[in-house]
Amino acid sequence: MGRFIGLDIHRDFAQIAAVEDRLVTAWGRVDCRPQALREFAAGLRPDDQVALEATGNAITVAVLLEPYVVRVAICNPVKTRAIAGAKVKTDKVDARNPAQVLSADFLPGTWPPDERIRMLRRLSAHRAELVRGRMGVKNQVQAVLHRNMLPRPPVTDLFGTRGRAWLEHQTLPADERQTVGALLRQLDFYGAEIPEVERRPAAGALDDPVVRRLMTIPRMDAMTAVTVLAAVGDFHRFTNADELVSYSGVNPRVRQSSGTPAHHGRITKARLNNPVIRRRGGALAAPPPRPGPSTPPGIPLMSPS
Repeated sequence: MGRFIGLDIHRDFAQIAAVEDRLVTAWGRVDCRPQALREFAAGLRPDDQVALEATGNAITVAVLLEPYVVRVAICNPVKTRAIAGAKVKTDKVDARNPAQVLSADFLPGTWPPDERIRMLRRLSAHRAELVRGRMGVKNQVQAVLHRNMLPRPPVTDLFGTRGRAWLEHQTLPADERQTVGALLRQLDFYGAEIPEVERRPAAGALDDPVVRRLMTIPRMDAMTAVTVLAAVGDFHRFTNADELVSYSGVNPRVRQSSGTPAHHGRITKARLNNPVIRRRGGALAAPPPRPGPSTPPGIPLMSPS
């Protein structure tokens, strides 16, 4: 029978523990570098199983180990610790917990995305950081105007041609003028970089039937559809719409006990590490326009449960 191996992965090393014949053994550490991990994997048996907690480099490590063992499972660290009931957090304990939970067949695994979805997630995360940076720059310009008691700009877009011309005629201290100039240069950088980042995922977006189907939702453009696809991955891994909603973290909390009426609270925000669906969903939450000659009716991705 194969062994059950748990890895607690860090940037520079991975702590290893193994369960064999119900006996837990600490295997020490291995460098988190491709060659060192391949050498470690070469010593594993084909019927071994490996579990590692989801972290920044977990998928890369899993791809390196998959050819050498029967299964590599990436687990949810919060659920794994809850099942293990561990009160102490050390590297050795964090390596031992997934190994023991895997050996008991209780491991709460995660869905492993393929290379295309991983690429889309990286690009979507990079774009989100650029968009947040652009918003921060705009807020700093507004803060300069606010603390110098300047009126609201008489234009809808302060950072367009007319808005910048208005900014040039405002009286500001020399240092504030320099600050605004630097912020506008940063804004120009974001304005050029964001379309460049969007170009690659959008290039083949219309060839993807899932993206085309997502775009039938009102206000869902190609980039939003690609971002949702990157966050969800394979829609068919959900058996019904309720599972997809729960995975996205947009379902409301429900509290009910002792026969009292159910109380619905705020959304659960289950996927705190990737809130892209909630951010994108906010723009889509408004009532859709009435169908017209140029507005195709929405087509659900999944049949209702």
